[in-house]
Amino acid sequence: MGVGGTLEYLSDLMGSGHKHKKRKTLQTVELKVRMDCDGCELKVKKALSSLNGVKSVEINRKQQKVTVTGYVEANKVLKKAKSTGKKAEIWPYVPYSLVAQPYSAQAYDKKAPPGYVRKVENTVSTNTATVARYEDPYITMFSDDNPNACSIM
Repeated sequence: MGVGGTLEYLSDLMGSGHKHKKRKTLQTVELKVRMDCDGCELKVKKALSSLNGVKSVEINRKQQKVTVTGYVEANKVLKKAKSTGKKAEIWPYVPYSLVAQPYSAQAYDKKAPPGYVRKVENTVSTNTATVARYEDPYITMFSDDNPNACSIM
């Protein structure tokens, strides 16, 4: 064995010579897909089930929600859902309990399913140090700046 062969052999032993595949992690992708009938639901379920790495596809037609679990990428799942001809987007809501409190409901939250609010960037705080400024509700209750303040004089 020459010097080059020895180095190759040693690098293989150390593991640096192996080509590592990027391993996908098991994740859940939630989509909002417009489905009006059993046929629509079946079409979406069939299409998403055919994706490589998909372990399960759950559909809640009442909420127009599709939950795909598996070794998948969100953008590929979304693309596959759109390939059925249905209007699809990444699930735009988060559970109300995960939102920084106090939370002020937005007008478009009315479309959210019960227990959810519209997902807005920075709604879910991952860093506990960045807490929304807390205002004492009793102080603002009678404030002139509060349009819903008590108007008893």
